[in-house]
Amino acid sequence: MELLINGARHTVDADPTMPLLWAVRDLLGLHGTKFGCGIGACGACTVHLGGEAVRSCITTLEETSGKEITTIEGLGKAGDHPVQKAWKDANVPQCGYCQPGQIMQAAALLKQTPKPTDQQIADAMAGNICRCGTYQRIKAAIKSAAEAA
Repeated sequence: MELLINGARHTVDADPTMPLLWAVRDLLGLHGTKFGCGIGACGACTVHLGGEAVRSCITTLEETSGKEITTIEGLGKAGDHPVQKAWKDANVPQCGYCQPGQIMQAAALLKQTPKPTDQQIADAMAGNICRCGTYQRIKAAIKSAAEAA
């Protein structure tokens, strides 16, 4: 199978029903995308597929056919995406495990809704769990990134 990830073409020898997460991490060595629950409920594995936030643990390789995939490594090559900058400025991460998925979800939100309301932020981020409870800082960073854009 051929995958277009972060602007580069990759050929992987894998079952088309393999979750995208395993191809990204195990076959291509892009470890920024995290495994969390394996059922698409926690958001740790969030990537962009054709510009939309998806859970890579439940998205199969065959579902990616012909679509651009962006992982946290490709969002801002030097950590310079507005969401990444806002995350740093707001000191969002605590343990940090969920943060790549949180950032990818937030970036997709701001692409669709450049100036989201508090409710739109809450709705968009509801599927991303932070076991450290940094939700207030996440919300503040999203608002800051929206203002900076």
